[in-house]
Amino acid sequence: MSTAQEIATLKRHIQRNPFDPKPLEILFDYVLAESDVAVARELNREVRKMATGAVKAGGELSFDAVDRLNGLVKRTYLYGAKENLEDYLIFLEWNRKPSERFYLPRRRIMKRVIDNLQGFVDGTLDEMFVSMPTRVGKTTALMFFITWIIGRNPEASNLYSAYSDTITSALYSGVLEIINDPATYGWHDVFPTAKLVQTNAKDETLNIDRKKRYPSLTCRSLYGTLNGACDCNGLLVADDLIGGIEEALSPDRLASAWFKVDNNLMPRAKEQAKILWVGTRWAEADPAGLRMDLLANDDKFVGHRYEVINIPALDKNDESNFDYDYGVGYSTIYFHRRRASYERNNDMASWLAQYMGQPIERSGALFIPDDMLYYNGVLPPGEPNRIFMAVDPSWGGGDFVAAPICFDYDGTVYVHDVVYSDAEKNITRPLIVEKIKKYGIQAAHFEANKMTADYKDWIEEKLKTEGYRLNITNKAAPNDAAKEVRIVDRASEIREFYFLENGKRSKEYQTFMQNVFAFKIKGKNKNDDAPDSLAIVTDMIRGVGTNKVTVMSRAAMGI
Repeated sequence: MSTAQEIATLKRHIQRNPFDPKPLEILFDYVLAESDVAVARELNREVRKMATGAVKAGGELSFDAVDRLNGLVKRTYLYGAKENLEDYLIFLEWNRKPSERFYLPRRRIMKRVIDNLQGFVDGTLDEMFVSMPTRVGKTTALMFFITWIIGRNPEASNLYSAYSDTITSALYSGVLEIINDPATYGWHDVFPTAKLVQTNAKDETLNIDRKKRYPSLTCRSLYGTLNGACDCNGLLVADDLIGGIEEALSPDRLASAWFKVDNNLMPRAKEQAKILWVGTRWAEADPAGLRMDLLANDDKFVGHRYEVINIPALDKNDESNFDYDYGVGYSTIYFHRRRASYERNNDMASWLAQYMGQPIERSGALFIPDDMLYYNGVLPPGEPNRIFMAVDPSWGGGDFVAAPICFDYDGTVYVHDVVYSDAEKNITRPLIVEKIKKYGIQAAHFEANKMTADYKDWIEEKLKTEGYRLNITNKAAPNDAAKEVRIVDRASEIREFYFLENGKRSKEYQTFMQNVFAFKIKGKNKNDDAPDSLAIVTDMIRGVGTNKVTVMSRAAMGI
């Protein structure tokens, strides 16, 4: 009887006795003995399907049979793990609790990405672009993929780059964790002869099997030292090369990022290297966008095989694409609430970029990040001439309380902190009081209409009962049209203020700045509270429409 006949006989026996592990185990022996790789892979999938089906059917199985069948399913994944990325991902986490696994709870969405990554190894793809919302698992998927790549071919040199050392360091640590934790991950079972022979946390490099001039993996930020770091002949990964809205708003910073990519990063890739771009598409002219345009429109790239994958937060039915199993993803209502927040903050451009994969050029912006002044959070030495606060109040429900806290040093104004919240008054008014006492604020100006006049009165009364002396002034708020005219008129003065630099800001301060950058000279500004509060600051400096403020020292105030 030929091998094919023996296999056919076994399959008929299995059909009659689907819950008996023995014939399935014998059939798997044929998988291991088969020299034709394609035939073996197909038979392996059949064994897995039959064993998995028997376990799911359940009823007639003994505990021993269940254990044997589950063990057989695991062996089919181990068999396929070296050549099939999805088999690898499933086997890698076999020992983890189902709720703690990365891939299987996310498989419904991630499989499309994983199947395309498989094309790098199968020789059907040269380059790939992936855009997904923040914190849905794309960088972790990359980390798992890289551990597979370096295990399969330790001699190849692979390079991972992102816009900051923080990101590259996190990925480097994650790769080492997978390799060094056999109790949690099955990397060493898939690659039993592979050995981690060298690591360098400072340079973020590691070598598998032997020390090499160009390591098995190098992690390096786009703005780090790339020259001579790695001649990449395996996989080049560009992950989130744009840091956020400020860089995306700045043509100069986008141009600088592309210069780094085209002159420092891309030359590291040998001709045979595969290239993977992952990240948030902040701007059409970001490095990934410029590269896509080159591939699509330059006839020199005819025949270059590339794939573009964009998986937005919400599908065509306005429902979440990332409502993963075990609650590890994000529900439809979560994304609807995030979108509502951006709508209220008049920053739908950031929503579309971060969550929907739709980069939009922000034309008509009044405040460009490169035109603003920044400091590192350390105020000048000595006592300031004045510490004051401008307050644009709100009851919440869509409008924001915006209150920049300013330190004046001989006419130079530092916006050292802010209150910026759309919460209700029972939250924001105590917060204003807390900031006043924290910084020893000497003067505050409220701009309110009849609806919000009580906002200032409550704060003033609260401070009096606590024995805190503060000069408070107020005036009626202008209408929306007049507000916009004032913001545009005072823009040059606002650009003279010093703001906390990116990386030194609280989340509240960062949202405040996003609202400033979102203000447009022409077009509807649904929410202009942050730039309007800065315009109020210029009024305080000019003394426009305010009572005369008497500056008191902190000592005189008992602070």
